[in-house]
Amino acid sequence: MNMQVEELKKRIGEASRICVFTGAGISTESGIPDFRSQNGLYRKNLEFSDVISTSFYQNNPVLFWELFKEIFRVKLLDEYEPNSGHYFIAELEEEKTVHVITQNIDGLHQKAGSTNVYEIHGTIKRAHCQKCGSEFGLNFLTKVELPSCTSCEEALKPNVVLFGDSIHWFEEAVEAALQSDLFIVMGSSLQVTPINQIPLLVRKHGQVPMVIINKEPTYYDYVFDNQIHLPIGEVVTALKSGK
Repeated sequence: MNMQVEELKKRIGEASRICVFTGAGISTESGIPDFRSQNGLYRKNLEFSDVISTSFYQNNPVLFWELFKEIFRVKLLDEYEPNSGHYFIAELEEEKTVHVITQNIDGLHQKAGSTNVYEIHGTIKRAHCQKCGSEFGLNFLTKVELPSCTSCEEALKPNVVLFGDSIHWFEEAVEAALQSDLFIVMGSSLQVTPINQIPLLVRKHGQVPMVIINKEPTYYDYVFDNQIHLPIGEVVTALKSGK
């Protein structure tokens, strides 16, 4: 495994345009749980896909917001801080062009200092009124049981991609990935479609070196030139050693 980390360090040193694709595994090291594994949160015989859906929001906004806040721990979100993985990616911008494609909605990449971030699934830090378009921040959302527009009194919709919504920035993310000269996946099991197709597109359309860092093997490991099955923090420590 040390040889694989050394190979990644070499590839990073040689690259000028890096695209990093991140999933829940990079934020679990900040204490944010992978919400998909929190089966105990769901009540009234509702599955995750039932609750976090546009139809559920439209039909029962009060219960939607109650469960949404419970699942994503909205009230605690500002207490979470970036970890060494987030900071490592942000620091790469000091010398290279870096684009981040993230499945996460926690905003920790921006908090760490990354500037080119495609939040494919949106952000939990804001919500909007579907009638007038007004946006509201996290402080407002956590103060009331049912966040509603101060002008229209309509129930706000979180700026998170719900089941039934289209994902954000897909074309831009694919372009950034294809134009990179190093593509790194960090902390994603690559189970969520359609964004798990991005590594396949990179492999199909270019000769870009591809590396995946994930604690467990994934179905798509075969696509990558280098597979590192270690915690991200451990890999980052090894990458920084000897600098």
